[in-house]
Amino acid sequence: MSTTSDAIRSAEAHSAHNYHPLPVVVASAEGAWMTDVEGRRFLDMLAGYSALNFGHGNRRLIDAAKAQLERVTLTSRAFHHDRFAEFCGQLAQLCGKEMVLPMNTGAEAVETAVKTARKWGYRVKGVPDGMAKIVVAANNFHGRTTTIVSFSTDPEARADYGPYTPGFEIVPYGDLTALSAAVTENTVAVLLEPIQGEAGVLVPPAGYLPGVRELTRERNVLFIADEIQSGLGRTGKTFACEHEDVVPDLYVLGKALGGGVVPVSAVVGSAEVLGVFRPGEHGSTFGGNPLACAVGLEVIAMLRTGEYQQRATELGEHLHHELGLLAGTGAVQTVRGRGLWAGVDIDPAFGTGRQISERLMDRGVLVKDTHGSTIRIAPPLVISKEDLDWGLDQLRAVLAHE
Repeated sequence: MSTTSDAIRSAEAHSAHNYHPLPVVVASAEGAWMTDVEGRRFLDMLAGYSALNFGHGNRRLIDAAKAQLERVTLTSRAFHHDRFAEFCGQLAQLCGKEMVLPMNTGAEAVETAVKTARKWGYRVKGVPDGMAKIVVAANNFHGRTTTIVSFSTDPEARADYGPYTPGFEIVPYGDLTALSAAVTENTVAVLLEPIQGEAGVLVPPAGYLPGVRELTRERNVLFIADEIQSGLGRTGKTFACEHEDVVPDLYVLGKALGGGVVPVSAVVGSAEVLGVFRPGEHGSTFGGNPLACAVGLEVIAMLRTGEYQQRATELGEHLHHELGLLAGTGAVQTVRGRGLWAGVDIDPAFGTGRQISERLMDRGVLVKDTHGSTIRIAPPLVISKEDLDWGLDQLRAVLAHE
């Protein structure tokens, strides 16, 4: 049996150092729990950045994948397959839209949304060729492709990847006045996360999203909601935009859409917007493959029950109540979030987010830091209240130096 140190040494010797993972080597997982190569169990309080909303090894999703594996896994879009139409139809219905463009990863879906907005701008809105602008928010995280990091304000994500793709205007998140000033006749879209995940689970001010929706509608601009992390049950609603009764022009989905089994992403919108594509103008070899569609269909069916949204609501209320008791009392400065999702700012004098994450790991809880002093808490939606409470007990112990 490989030891943790052996596995880490091998990984560091043979893989690029583009990640700095916690020193744990997972060998198996079920529900909200993971087991490492030495048999130690850890409570997963990150859920693959919301890719594992339905937990590790969810039986419904694994069975759907296994059944499809025995039939056909890939055809490419050169041919039709018997799961594609149902997947697109069901996902469009879940979103209250008409049309779906499936891809694989979240970054691919964001790139697709950017291309969609530009093509719509030229073909429908009448923006002069090469002049399309998209307004985005500071501290965003939409992926790591060259175009996406071109409008990032995170030095680590952006540095040394120039020359950068033009055509983006960056405004402060949550500032409607700045957003309004940035929108011009050549603006084709506003691209936002309804809740900024990587930035530390930042929830915008009440009224901001409705204001964005009103502004974009008045100015004939597309509103693109990146719900890759915030969507599909995480916040207690199917989509985070629902908390303020906002319906964007395009949803960008990923992570949980693949159930933690396969990468599945999609852009979902109206026929008027997604209908701008003609054959050959955009594509993906694996996008919308039979295996992805089979898993995605099961995810949609699970979301339709409302069970997971309800769990995120109820457990989220409990999570935020308990975390709220810690805020401002010493090591914890502030707590933010919605549903079963929280960002916890640690007083730098007490320790960095990385140090807190390592101390929690030593006590059997896995979280991840961001921006130096923040830890993110986002357990699978299937976590039990008892396990959630146990995880919170470990956080309290770490903060109390026990």
